[in-house]
Amino acid sequence: MTSPASPVLVIGECVADIVRSGAAPDRVHPGGSPANVAYGLARLGRPATLLTELGPDANGRLIRRHLESAGVRVRAAEVDRTPSAVVELDGQGRARYTFDIRWTLPPAEPAEPPAAIHLGSIAAVTEPGAASVRALVERWRGRAQISYDPNVRPALMGDRAEAVRRVERWVALSDLVKAGDEDLAWLYPGERPEAVAERWLALGPATVAVTLGAEGAFVRTADGGRAEAAARPVPVADTVGAGDSFMAAFLHARAAGAGLATCLAHAVTAAALTVSRPGANPPSAAELAAALTAGPRPRPEAGVD
Repeated sequence: MTSPASPVLVIGECVADIVRSGAAPDRVHPGGSPANVAYGLARLGRPATLLTELGPDANGRLIRRHLESAGVRVRAAEVDRTPSAVVELDGQGRARYTFDIRWTLPPAEPAEPPAAIHLGSIAAVTEPGAASVRALVERWRGRAQISYDPNVRPALMGDRAEAVRRVERWVALSDLVKAGDEDLAWLYPGERPEAVAERWLALGPATVAVTLGAEGAFVRTADGGRAEAAARPVPVADTVGAGDSFMAAFLHARAAGAGLATCLAHAVTAAALTVSRPGANPPSAAELAAALTAGPRPRPEAGVD
């Protein structure tokens, strides 16, 4: 178990999210699932380094300023332009993405030994950069806690069977895996999220967490641990970055030695705070603490905490 101050290395893409909703003017928000997780961790007070790619353009400067404002250490290989995504919001604030992105990360090593490594999304499955990510994670597996969020983007995943193979390879390399119900529905059509969680646990990770949107979230562990939490009702601005805030808060609480139910309470609360405001805007430590104090805690199932 790591401590709350232990450094975490996050590997993955930065994306300029061009948010489009009805007749309103486009808004550009810093994004990219791994970048959002790094930012969320730093906002909660955990040292985070992001290994990524950025262009020498306005979007790249915007994203770097955003990350560094929270204390994230940015190690970015330079590319010709910063990746972007048009994010179209429906009437309920749910997001649909159209991407302009490549991932070509060269081989790299951490500047300092990480206590934990988090990766996911586009960077884990898009070549040639995904090969560099795999090599780095395989070298550090066993020395650092590995967490993974597939954060499936169907438009970028290619053949479904091949995508499942790639995702399950990452699951097998990880200690903690988090996925959303929409991710699982695309990867395994017709299968219950609980059944997929058990399948993934059999591949090797110690913990699998699954978010269920308005239905809340659950966690299962390889040693039989279980916890569930209802979603916290909030007015929804949009859902951009909610899963990443969940991931950051869960990782931070777990590093502090919290039990499953407490980790889940932190995670669903952080996600709720994020959906209540535009863009991937996760809570600070003070905001999360205040919300946890004000709201109900989820009820763990028997045997948890």
